[in-house]
Amino acid sequence: MRPPLAALLCTLLPLASLPAAADEQLSAGAIESVAELPINPGNVAVTAKGRVFATVHQFRRAAAQLIEITGPHSYRPWPDLAWNGAFGSGPDVLNSALGIRIDRRGRLWVLDNGLGDPPQVPKLVAFALADGKPLFRYDFPPETGPVGSFLNDLAVDDTRGFVYIADPGGSHAPALVVVDLNNRTSRRFTASPALQAENVDVVVEGRVLGPRDADGQVKPARIAVNPITLSADGETLYFGAMNGETWYRVPTRLLREGADDTTVAAAIAKAGRKPVSDGAATDDAGNHYFTDLNHNAIAVLHPDGQLETLVEDDRLLWPDSLAFGEPGWLYIAVNQLHLAPALNGGVEGARPPFRILRVYTRDAADQQ
Repeated sequence: MRPPLAALLCTLLPLASLPAAADEQLSAGAIESVAELPINPGNVAVTAKGRVFATVHQFRRAAAQLIEITGPHSYRPWPDLAWNGAFGSGPDVLNSALGIRIDRRGRLWVLDNGLGDPPQVPKLVAFALADGKPLFRYDFPPETGPVGSFLNDLAVDDTRGFVYIADPGGSHAPALVVVDLNNRTSRRFTASPALQAENVDVVVEGRVLGPRDADGQVKPARIAVNPITLSADGETLYFGAMNGETWYRVPTRLLREGADDTTVAAAIAKAGRKPVSDGAATDDAGNHYFTDLNHNAIAVLHPDGQLETLVEDDRLLWPDSLAFGEPGWLYIAVNQLHLAPALNGGVEGARPPFRILRVYTRDAADQQ
């Protein structure tokens, strides 16, 4: 008998080719569809040749937690059915995968925050892109991945062997978590107001997001540190709050070398402005791209400090995460998260399909 998940996937449309390579005549801001899906992409990761992976956001669970896009309307669980088993069904299952990154050594890094009922131990796993085999695994101890935390997004330094993670906090203080891959240790840093949310609202489709009180009044959400990226040389870590308009930087040397909290906190500085954003990506030229939740847009902060809109599109209903793919292309996972029950008063209001789009950025980068 065919396994249930395989049967489900066979109901999708046949495999099809992804969009063709960029036309030389495209200008920055040109946007196109990569995939329209019945399930909810969380974060996206893309190889330089356009191979697309996505996690499935835990706010709308599905039969798979990590997928590879195989066509405009199709996908497959990746690396296999076993890793995509039911929540809590075994030690080698991706329970609540969210953050995802591809490094230059052919590895796909997946951050499983373990959130669910009952919570599972959060873990960081690297898979070989060539064959899907696990190459590295780190289970977080309670000191750095406590129950109720929300290990969310990550940046990978594959040269020095460090992974930097943003944790908006959940029931704990928001934090940066640093994983030393070589020594298999981790550190949780919380000692800076830069990690906290600012007093700005997430407003999508004219609605301020937040939980409702007993009288039905919305208490605007204040979500702390979330988007996180690295400079091309790995020497600077960038981060900011979702509910925030400030982009921060800190030298990674301090985090790698175990500087005390006071020293790290003193070294955090403003890197520029950003929109209210869930995801970010930094290119080799030092341009910082952000999802702009409040304007259905993608914004870019140039090295000269200018913040501008790269593209605005009605399909960008909660652009969640960003990832570079083929030269000049930036991929976007779009998941209507504002309509998920967790952010919509317990009511599912999604209007499928959920999308992965991509926008051309080369002109914006070449101008700098």
